[in-house]
Amino acid sequence: MANAFKNYPTQDIGLTNTAVFTGPVGAQTTVIGVSIANKFTQPIEVDFFISISGSNTYIVKGATLPKGSALIPVGGDQKLVVEAGDILYVTSNTDTSVDVLVSTLELS
Repeated sequence: MANAFKNYPTQDIGLTNTAVFTGPVGAQTTVIGVSIANKFTQPIEVDFFISISGSNTYIVKGATLPKGSALIPVGGDQKLVVEAGDILYVTSNTDTSVDVLVSTLELS
């Protein structure tokens, strides 16, 4: 099996659920980091959740991010296993206010 570290950036997330990573077919994926950055001029609230077989499970719900700050819900000792077809989503309560970076280790 081949190991590959990968980054998946998504910019300008706002009021709708935005897929920031989908588990690829044919690979075992461990999410080793997620950074959710507030690039707006005011505090915002964000949600971060995983959809597994169409069922949503929140990892973070309604977290307040001060202006210019970031939330790291996955990183350090915290890891997240994502199987093929699982989808990670981020939503903000303010339009085009969030950038997200998902870092993974994929085994294929």
